[in-house]
Amino acid sequence: MTTTKQTSQPISFEFFPTKTAEGAEKLALVRDKLSVLDPLYYSVTYGAGGSTQEGTLNTIKSIMDAGYSAAPHLSCIGSTHEGIKSILDIFMARGVKRIVALRGDLPSGHRDVGEFRYANELVEFIRSETNDHFHIEVAAYPEVHPQARDANTDLKHFIAKMNAGANSAITQYFFNIDAYLYFVDSCQKAGMDKPIVPGIMPISNYSRLAGFSDMCGAEIPRWLAKRLQGYGDDIDSIKALGLEVISKLCEQLLAAGAPGLHFYTLNQSKTTLQICENLGLKK
Repeated sequence: MTTTKQTSQPISFEFFPTKTAEGAEKLALVRDKLSVLDPLYYSVTYGAGGSTQEGTLNTIKSIMDAGYSAAPHLSCIGSTHEGIKSILDIFMARGVKRIVALRGDLPSGHRDVGEFRYANELVEFIRSETNDHFHIEVAAYPEVHPQARDANTDLKHFIAKMNAGANSAITQYFFNIDAYLYFVDSCQKAGMDKPIVPGIMPISNYSRLAGFSDMCGAEIPRWLAKRLQGYGDDIDSIKALGLEVISKLCEQLLAAGAPGLHFYTLNQSKTTLQICENLGLKK
């Protein structure tokens, strides 16, 4: 599958912090390989209750020292106003201009949700403390947040989060384009027209994908699941089908006017580079 370049819309990539010096070196290589796509930024995840705070900061520093734009994740569950303010001060001092603000999850064994209950409260706090210094991204769930009571309530919560001061949103990954398009349309009908960037999950390992999807509520269409399952341990066939399916999804999203693509790289570059090459986005 090869297409011509359809859009100049930005792309971005998500990493998670590594735990070793060797892992950090490998991630730097991945980052540099992906840099040929001229990403708008690299985002870096933040563990439950801030459990990877140091790793996130170190990864952000490495990205920015190499001359790239970085966007740390910041979760509020299990945090205090004082603690978040301290982290914001560190980000500002290091020249960070973009944050991905999330509710997050409590670390295992903890019950204290902290001084923030929802992401809209975190967004409001960031704005009150830093004015317009940060471009704030928040999460969106086209297939409905797995803990939401119903779709309408979830949509209201999302719009409240955007209205609290977010600039744009990144979606949970999905494989059904209709879910994304209907979600965007519902937001626009409700008067919210800020950018909602689709999150993209490359497929290279079915069992891992199935596990992620169970946790986050992303639906793998039955036809796709059955085909991937049918390949068993044939990794090459799984990757080939995944490349075809995700390239086609991205092509359709860009043609439908998506304001960019955000790739959940899992700290790998090969499949994402292949997808972007199929789209004609590789420089």
